[in-house]
Amino acid sequence: MARHGSDAVIVALALAAAATVATQTDRSSAAGWVALEASVVGLMILILLLRRRAPLLAPASTWLLSAALSFVDGSLIVGKAPVSIAGMFAAVLLGQLRDHRQARVGLAVVVVSAVTVVFNDPGHTLANLIFIPVLFAVGWLIGLVLHERTEQTQIAELRAAQAERDRATAERVAVAEERARMARELHDVVAHAVSVMVLQVGALRHRMPPEDIDRREALRNVEEAGRTALAEMRRLLDALRPDTDRPELAPQPGLDQLPALLGDVRAAGLDVHLEIRGDPVTLSPGLDLSAYRIVQEGLTNVLKHAHAQHAEVDLCYGPALLELEVRDDGCGPARSDGLGHGLIGIGERVKLYGGDLTAGPGPAGGYALHVRLPLEGRGRT
Repeated sequence: MARHGSDAVIVALALAAAATVATQTDRSSAAGWVALEASVVGLMILILLLRRRAPLLAPASTWLLSAALSFVDGSLIVGKAPVSIAGMFAAVLLGQLRDHRQARVGLAVVVVSAVTVVFNDPGHTLANLIFIPVLFAVGWLIGLVLHERTEQTQIAELRAAQAERDRATAERVAVAEERARMARELHDVVAHAVSVMVLQVGALRHRMPPEDIDRREALRNVEEAGRTALAEMRRLLDALRPDTDRPELAPQPGLDQLPALLGDVRAAGLDVHLEIRGDPVTLSPGLDLSAYRIVQEGLTNVLKHAHAQHAEVDLCYGPALLELEVRDDGCGPARSDGLGHGLIGIGERVKLYGGDLTAGPGPAGGYALHVRLPLEGRGRT
């Protein structure tokens, strides 16, 4: 829309300039000569329509033709408002050139052409000879400033787009790393359960009568399938574990180890209080581990980024939900780093068990992390 509007203005200036030349030219001149001058002046302005294909040549040609016409008729260009407006527009276009060398050439064309046009005017004065070229040079300077501002805006937009792409990439990497970490942590939990199943099936198979061939064979198939599943899980874990990551020999923690975790946090300089509401229930090993990691990550965020003096951890056991909340009196929001990987990791664990996560400024200030985990629900697929 802006492009067509500028083209329409150029056409209007060309028609107005031609009409001005035709009406203001000495009546003693031949009609054919007047028509030729008006046509040339209009064409000189219409050249600006080619400014996108020839960003230097088109506006420079407008000025060079003005200087050339002033040698034919010194009063042809001077005093024509449409021509002056077109000249200013051409000067601004030359100032907006991306190539700074071409822009400087454009400035020289504007100043020299303006001096030539004013000098060839029979009624010129010394003030006009100085003021008018300076005026058009200011127009060139305006174009240069507009170009610099546009360039800075484009650079800022590119940087913002790149930052957004980097953030999205970092989030994808963080999600992948957290899922790999969760897989490594849950491997022992699942492997233990499958191992127990395989041992029980094997023991049951050995106690069955030898003549019960069909059932013994079915149990043998179940046992072999379990062992195969364990082997495949081990291969998957090896693929997820980085080359520098060694298997953890210590058992995976759970909510029963929260007092030890809070002791470490207090030793780091943060006063933290634990409140447990409801009747504690036995959680599945995976859910117990994830709940512990969520609290651990929440407190780590407070230590690193919230600048808090006090934090509270609430555990609420309900009939069907386990609710976890970590609150602080800091300046929040508390994130594990500039890209919010801590919340990303927590979100992945919450998603695994079909829970809900809310995080934001607390009602009394500070920052609050609230997680709801179904006790019997299944994780989302």
